[in-house]
Amino acid sequence: MRDPAGRPDPLGATVFPEGTNFSIFSASARGMQLVLFDHADDRVAAGTITLDPVRNRTSHYWHIFLPGIKPGQLYGYRADGPRDPAAGQRFDPQKVLIDPYGKGVSVGRNYSRAAACIAGDNASTSMKSVVADLSLFDWENDKPINRAFRDTVIYEMHVAGFTRHPSSGVNTANRGTYLGVVEKIPYLQSLGITAVELLPVFQFDSADAPSGLANYWGYDPVSFFAPHLAYSTNADNPVACLDELRMMVKALHRAGIEVILDVVYNHTAEGDEHGPTLCFRGLENNFYYILEEDRAHYADFTGTGNTLKSNHSVVKRLILDSLKYWVSEMHVDGFRFDLASIFSRGDSGEPELNAPIIWEIDSDPVLAGTKLIAEAWDSGGLYQVGSFGQDKWKEWNGAYRDDVKGFLKADSNTAWKLHERIIGSPDIYKSGHRPTGQSINYVTCHDGFTLNDLVSFNSKHNDQNRSQNSDGTDANLSWNCGAEGPSTNSDVECLRIQQIKNFFALTLLSVGTPMLLMGDEVRRTQQGNNNAYCLDSEVSWFDWNLCKTNAEIFRFVQELIRLRLHFDRRTSGNAIPLEDYICDAHIKWHGTALDKPDWSGDSHSIAVAFHNHAQNNVRYIAINSYWNKLEFELPPLPGSSSRWIRMIDTSLGSPDDIADAARGSEVMGSTYVVNPHSIVMLHFASPSGDAQ
Repeated sequence: MRDPAGRPDPLGATVFPEGTNFSIFSASARGMQLVLFDHADDRVAAGTITLDPVRNRTSHYWHIFLPGIKPGQLYGYRADGPRDPAAGQRFDPQKVLIDPYGKGVSVGRNYSRAAACIAGDNASTSMKSVVADLSLFDWENDKPINRAFRDTVIYEMHVAGFTRHPSSGVNTANRGTYLGVVEKIPYLQSLGITAVELLPVFQFDSADAPSGLANYWGYDPVSFFAPHLAYSTNADNPVACLDELRMMVKALHRAGIEVILDVVYNHTAEGDEHGPTLCFRGLENNFYYILEEDRAHYADFTGTGNTLKSNHSVVKRLILDSLKYWVSEMHVDGFRFDLASIFSRGDSGEPELNAPIIWEIDSDPVLAGTKLIAEAWDSGGLYQVGSFGQDKWKEWNGAYRDDVKGFLKADSNTAWKLHERIIGSPDIYKSGHRPTGQSINYVTCHDGFTLNDLVSFNSKHNDQNRSQNSDGTDANLSWNCGAEGPSTNSDVECLRIQQIKNFFALTLLSVGTPMLLMGDEVRRTQQGNNNAYCLDSEVSWFDWNLCKTNAEIFRFVQELIRLRLHFDRRTSGNAIPLEDYICDAHIKWHGTALDKPDWSGDSHSIAVAFHNHAQNNVRYIAINSYWNKLEFELPPLPGSSSRWIRMIDTSLGSPDDIADAARGSEVMGSTYVVNPHSIVMLHFASPSGDAQ
């Protein structure tokens, strides 16, 4: 028989055969009540248990064991303590708080963010935590995949937006859900990507958005353990939601696809001093959040109203426990950390060298095989690309994004920058004594234009966000190719298709790990909106009709991914990925003339040859972002009968735009004319080498 007083470890609600142990941290609370509910919208709790500060408290932990409590039970806490904003304390015993370690969250039909912001009891309008037994799911021997980064192609996608469009073809009940993703796994396999990077799937507050809109992206967490309930086929059953997310992970693993979660450990949905009391604020406000000197206001290094105090021992433990939970219990393969530079801020917000949480994540044995990707900046001006964490951490490379955009739109002073980006950004990573391959190479992501819109709009068009087009960045580095928005001009459309192929070619042929944005492979558009965080509508969803309309682009990307992962073959027949091939190659730079690269500010062309002597072959790439065609001298080949084979020419239509070496066209002569705004790749293998 369990001790009815309960125990502090483990935190959260833990199911045993006889009942459930509840434990929650609050050092400053003077009183704590555990409240039980039968339904999410109940006005009155089915049971209220007042915890005895002597019997049910050990140090800073409040705990109790309740016999007979089973999975599915809804619960919350009411914490009583000092309400003194000037001292950093904001206890409010009228508010029902969710459990920071709760594995499920129930969001009733009456949930009100506004009610959590004002005085008064909010029992009927609050979120509730849910008791869950994680041992009941059958993983069928599933394990994380642990694929090397050099063999990885990431696809950033939104769980709901992937299948919510009526054209998705998935079962109606599964649209916009974890199970909808399962139905579309064959599409992901056909494309060839090896990992999905899911926009936040932790429970978030959809109501934190302009009036009449919804928080769609999910960068607004209320829990670091519970999956987002709205992505389940049963929004009334948080326990079923847990199972459906795990079914999705298991199915993706069976298809050979890793699951990377975009995680937000830098702020919460509680916002600033005017925001709602949902959880952390009502339990230990000055432990969880970085506060200003006056203690009544929140430091905002995230642009969202508050900043988590990630190096405080309590918060650090919460984050590590959350990460280990998602790896051990949910089997995810990696994490992309939103605004990861927050981890480098101390308790007062000042930047710290060797911040404890970064090394603890890096060195934790449970996370040893886990992919760690940092967005190595924050909204307070801390920028750490090239220096975040240890070698295990990869980084979103904002310089790659901007320099590729700048070169392909023919900006000045971009040729040398592109040279660095193609070979893994050594100017960024070698300065930090890091190896090549640290960079996550991307041109588009959820935040900004889609790839189609990048070549279709010179300016953002965010009118639907109800912010008078004032939100979203103006630094898009976009070029509309001659017309703003959709165009029926065939020349404009031809140029746009070429530019899209150029962006894909550079992203997939550069050293580093490529990341593609959901739908870019079929020209998904957001109608020029570069900040669609609040648009849960067809503006943001994947329109599956585009798969037929833009099949040429899909095929081009499909072939590029295959080429990257099988860039060459060893004599044994095993594939050599691009990164291994280039690491073993001698790199030689050219311009339109051999051995004469032009790095001047007016240069809009680059050529490079990768001589892989181990494989007895050469790959030659020529890039022309100039508005006139350019004739490039080709490296000489041995023997009068030797010929280059064209594998890629983005100025050509399908199927001539891309082919493997066995199906490519022979190139006659010692030069190749590269058309305006296009990229070419040629291949040569000596008779003793093996063509790809």
